[in-house]
Amino acid sequence: MLPRYETKLREIQGMIAEIIQKEVTANRMALEAYTAKSAEGFEAATDTLKMIENDGNTVDNEIVKTFALFGPEAQELRGLVAYLKMTNELVRIAEGTKKYARRIRELLQSDCDLEPFDNAIVQLHKSVVNALACIHTCVSDIANCDVEETYRKVMVEESKNDDLFAILEKDIMSMIISEHELSAEYVRMLGTLRKLERVCDRAVNVANLLMFEQKGGKLQSY
Repeated sequence: MLPRYETKLREIQGMIAEIIQKEVTANRMALEAYTAKSAEGFEAATDTLKMIENDGNTVDNEIVKTFALFGPEAQELRGLVAYLKMTNELVRIAEGTKKYARRIRELLQSDCDLEPFDNAIVQLHKSVVNALACIHTCVSDIANCDVEETYRKVMVEESKNDDLFAILEKDIMSMIISEHELSAEYVRMLGTLRKLERVCDRAVNVANLLMFEQKGGKLQSY
């Protein structure tokens, strides 16, 4: 039988893995909704994330209780601190995904033409899903996870994401200049896609925290 502290830590890891799984699912649903141009699909994606803030608070409360009950040693303390900071990143990922889904749904129903950007937007989506799925795989089996390899994979997806967003930004800025009557809509599109780009940035932050948990050092080193 595992010691009580280790049992509690695995319980916390499992709760975090469930949050990440919801975010993977929601982002996959948003990708499918974008491909199908389905307003209902975006609504379903946001519904999937409705309780993430409550889930995050529940995890944080469990972490605080673990601090109080077990008085963990230095290495164990590092893991709990990493998870405490991780829930904040995960809640922000959920908020970014929900805002993106709501806004892109509205843009699809406007006069704004997204079709010229379809391929890049789909690829932007895929890089987000891949980064989150990679983190979920690691957290779900943390004992056997190579955190350095996970970090590298997430960084590859984030690099792709940045390059895609830079291309989209340039193309959309051209539309803002040429399509004067719809310039406000294209500005809104750019801000909306930035929400998706930021989700991938936050996935890197989660990967950083996994590195910190396993390798130690200073948080800012990652």
